[in-house]
Amino acid sequence: MGIDAMSLYRLGRKLYLRGIPVLPAVLRKAIHYIHGSYIPAEAEIGEGTQLGYGGMGIVIHKDAKIGRHCLISHQVTIGGRSGLKELPVIGDYVRIGAGAKILGNIRIGDFAVIGANAVVVKDVAPGAVVGGIPAREIRRDADPLASYEREMGLRPPVQRPEPVESVPSRASSAAQ
Repeated sequence: MGIDAMSLYRLGRKLYLRGIPVLPAVLRKAIHYIHGSYIPAEAEIGEGTQLGYGGMGIVIHKDAKIGRHCLISHQVTIGGRSGLKELPVIGDYVRIGAGAKILGNIRIGDFAVIGANAVVVKDVAPGAVVGGIPAREIRRDADPLASYEREMGLRPPVQRPEPVESVPSRASSAAQ
């Protein structure tokens, strides 16, 4: 098994957070030459996030924020748009298809699915599936956690809200 872009990013991120200036830049260049990707150590990428095909051709802006346990396919661009200073914020458990572009000041909700080659320039609701140019909502799952389990074949470490037991009314408890 070779060295993938995410392993090099994680090492560069640790060094960057410790204030080491040169080695993160060297690792970013290594990612560029080996995988043809731009994944700077300044970008915030959550734990468990995976890059498809080792991270080939992925471009992530240095100020982008990506949640935990996301799946980012190859040739994905996550960046800004001309004239806008804010950048995308991607939630947890988001799956991004090959060649998708996520651009501008937008938020992608948890458990969202971005279709292949979609160009996302507007916010995506949690549990929504979007596709097309520009991306439009195709469907929205009522229970995105169950859909994630079914499609990915595993249960994410997220707790479902526990049902609240009904409290007996005062009249029925006083009668007893």
